[in-house]
Amino acid sequence: MTNGVKLITGNANRPLAVKVSEHFGMPLTDTTVTAFSDGEIMVQINENVRGYDVFVIQPTCAPVNHNIMELLLLIDALKRASARRIAAVIPYYGYARQDRKVQPRVPISSKLVADLLTAAGTNRILTIDLHAAQIQGFFNIPVDHLYAAPVLLDYIKKCDFENLVIVSPDAGGVERARAFAKRLDASLAIVDKRREAANVSKVMHVIGDVKGKDAIILDDMIDTAGTTTQAAQALKDNGAKRVFAACSHAVLSGPAIDRISSSVLEEVITTDTVSLDDKTSVCKKLKVLSVSSLLAEAIKRIHEETSVSSLFV
Repeated sequence: MTNGVKLITGNANRPLAVKVSEHFGMPLTDTTVTAFSDGEIMVQINENVRGYDVFVIQPTCAPVNHNIMELLLLIDALKRASARRIAAVIPYYGYARQDRKVQPRVPISSKLVADLLTAAGTNRILTIDLHAAQIQGFFNIPVDHLYAAPVLLDYIKKCDFENLVIVSPDAGGVERARAFAKRLDASLAIVDKRREAANVSKVMHVIGDVKGKDAIILDDMIDTAGTTTQAAQALKDNGAKRVFAACSHAVLSGPAIDRISSSVLEEVITTDTVSLDDKTSVCKKLKVLSVSSLLAEAIKRIHEETSVSSLFV
């Protein structure tokens, strides 16, 4: 199974890459990813990769621009070293929120990043829970779009929740929340919010019955945690017994940790698509689940050219 395959990582989320390699049953390829004194990134692949299927595990999380540049340089190095196929494994795809023009004279940044990855020499993309599924169409190469749902659902099913309700923090997340609610045989609620500026939101009211129930606010990502913590307070104000949050990507920038720590949330369930080692020691409310086995199995199936979608049947 490991014949003809190489796994490589940059510095964005090395702990996740190590776990993937352990599940896959082979060590990471020896690679040097460092910087010159002026900040320019220097990359060198220290093993032969000629003719191999190479999977570069590198989420484009903070520092976003630095990690994207690392990824591009790794891909370029592999292309020039005659790798047979290069797959960019991007558990968290940065710039995904800028997927359309919402006002005049702004870029579509997620399309630009897609073009950069393709131009660098990427043959395939493997990612988890894109902010908008249509971003797959920005690429002219195959995109395998995985879902963290099985990992989150498995944990939630093992928890002792009573009279569970799945809550979408906005209208755009209703489809995701409905799918979770169906699999958990839970009810559904929606928080109506009005966004006044980037990273600033104001919760208006709750649609649905949450009184006396355990509520899980479900989103694809939590960034500054403003939406999530305001939604949690709104649910409490409407009679929810306990409030939790669940997401695929815990970006947790700016005041996020302080907001979560001081909020009514009992636990935030997330995955390790973004490295959280420095945050879990500060915030005890974070429960981090690993997507490493999911990624390892997807990589195996891509290499063997078998079905990836059957992972989610």
